[in-house]
Amino acid sequence: MSSALVQAGFPVLGDTDTGVPGLRVSEVPAGALVSWTASDGFTSLAREQASRAASDDSMRVIVQAAVSGLLVQLRHTVAETPDGGDLMVLANAVTAPGGDDG
Repeated sequence: MSSALVQAGFPVLGDTDTGVPGLRVSEVPAGALVSWTASDGFTSLAREQASRAASDDSMRVIVQAAVSGLLVQLRHTVAETPDGGDLMVLANAVTAPGGDDG
């Protein structure tokens, strides 16, 4: 899944890259957690331009929609976390493209 995100042009970081802007994919019991951290520069610019440009929250929605759309096309089951801040990719629902579902 991480390689598909990288091939699509998303900067995917490792678990040790805490605080670094970009996408982070972490293994969790249910599957994988995909989170996104905006850069300080982007966050500051978004606050300054709040009346004319996308805020950090709306940019998060855009990033989540792009990531979710790609993963759904790859036949992953994707859901938002309860707080709406991250995406959960369910491990038990992953089906290989062109595979037999049963």
